[in-house]
Formats: sequence, structure tokens, C-alpha cells
Amino acid sequence: MKRSYPLLLVVAGAIVALDQWSKRQATEHLAFREPVRVVGDLVRLTYARNSGIAFSLFAGRGFPLWIFSLAAAVAVVVLFARGSRLSAGRQWSLALVLGGAIGNLIDRVSSGQVVDFILLSWGPHEFPVFNVADVAVTCGVSLFALTWTRDETPGGQAASDAAAGGTPAAPAPQDGAPGEGVANGQEGGADRAAAGSGAAGGPLAGQGTDRPFA
Repeated sequence: MKRSYPLLLVVAGAIVALDQWSKRQATEHLAFREPVRVVGDLVRLTYARNSGIAFSLFAGRGFPLWIFSLAAAVAVVVLFARGSRLSAGRQWSLALVLGGAIGNLIDRVSSGQVVDFILLSWGPHEFPVFNVADVAVTCGVSLFALTWTRDETPGGQAASDAAAGGTPAAPAPQDGAPGEGVANGQEGGADRAAAGSGAAGGPLAGQGTDRPFA
């Protein structure tokens, strides 16, 4: 599939818009309040500010973590630009990662912290709070890994067979051909050559064996 920059921009732009809108809603309606239950205690909405990367990793380290978001966005653009033909799955995966990286990059550059508001828990175990951008990046990376082994070049299967040491199968003989396969073709050629040699030493067509040349 030919790469589509509109697909990259539209999907990434939609992720950024949804991420920023949801973070504003969380800041306005969830800050300094009790968590809101969506699916019992399994899925709740709460308000948290994260100074680390996705899922609160490396929080409080003081390192400018916006560099990671910027590096991820640049890597996606480079990968997309280098591939003239990319599968639909790979294009979607890169668009998801780009949108998520830009969504969190906006927060880190503007305030140094990312707004998180989705909380998952199972019994006494709670998953680190995350946001829409984190979901997009996780889904994009997973989808990219699933499509990693797919060959994007035309004739890729033949190239893969050659790289694996396989030999292409001999072409099937055509209907009505005087011989089958390479060996039969050689035998047929030899027979025709022998027949041609005998004709050269025999009488001309249409002449009897006892009539002189004239």
C-alpha cells in the first residue's frame, strides 16, 4: 500500500485533539475530587499529574523527559518518510504513536507535567494512572510489532524464498507442447535434429527413390 500522509496527519491530529480535550475535562471536573466510578472499581476516572513518562515511569527524576516524546515523534516521521510502500496496519501504528507522542509533548513543554486520569484496578492492585495519549502509543507500538515481519516490497515472497535458499519451481509445460519439462524438451530436440539429418540424405519430397535429380 502506498504511504498516505493525509492518513498520518488525520489520525495523529485526531489523537492529539481527543487527548487534549480529555485532559481539559479531567482538570475541570476531576481535580481535587473523589474518583468517579465508570465500571465499578475496575475502571475509574481520577485526576493526577505525572512528571514522568507513560504510566508514571521515571517520575520525579528531574530529567527533561519531553526529549523522549520529541524523539518518538521524529522517529515516526523518519520511518514513515523512508517507506514508499507501507501496509495499512503499519501506517495506522505510526500515526497512533505520533499522535500520542505529540499529545504528551504538549503537556511536558507547557507545564513540565502530564495530566493523567484513567485508573484501572483489580482488587487491591492498581495500574498506574494514564491518559489517552498513553493508550494511543501503547496500541501503536503493539500494532507495529505485529506488522513488523510483513514484507512491504513488491515480489517480497519470491525474495524471501530466495533468501531462505529455496529454488523456484520449473514452469509447467504448455498444452500441446512436444515434450514435458526440461528433460523431455531436450529429448524432443534431439529427435527433431536426427529426423532433420535423415531428411537431408534422402530423396526430395515428392520424388521417388529410383528417379534421378533433374
